[in-house]
Amino acid sequence: METYWTAFYTKPRNEKKAFENLSLKGFEVFCPMKTVMKQWSDRKKKVKEVLFTSYIFCKVTENERSEILRDTSIVSSVFWLKRPVKIPENEIQAIINFLNNHQNVEVISSSFYEGQKVKIVEGPFKGETGEVLRDGTTRAILVLKSLNLSLQAELSKASIELVK
Repeated sequence: METYWTAFYTKPRNEKKAFENLSLKGFEVFCPMKTVMKQWSDRKKKVKEVLFTSYIFCKVTENERSEILRDTSIVSSVFWLKRPVKIPENEIQAIINFLNNHQNVEVISSSFYEGQKVKIVEGPFKGETGEVLRDGTTRAILVLKSLNLSLQAELSKASIELVK
């Protein structure tokens, strides 16, 4: 039977538990992690955090995928066009290589929609809020309202975040 990489949704904050459970059962599992420095009132400590919240990746056959779905920390398979998503081996390897070669990695949402309110998190307009006028592949155009003027600026998507 053919094996392929696929993704599973986990219960909130259960990625590490799912990784451990499935690894102990002999599955080839990948849970991308990043190392971050956490500060408490009395100490600092490097800790591993999950890079993709609520996701883990497994290399499976169709029968193994069904078995994994019985694990209590797994919610469901990730689907694309009504089928379990199949992730090419080279994409999994690219994530591994990227994490091995870069620190301070963050996942940034690249999908913004017209009309969404966003906050600028870096650059000369840091702290300002705006509205997405048009979404491009790597940049979003925003209208910034300050001093009763509308300013239009083209900003990198990495420099904006959704206003919650």
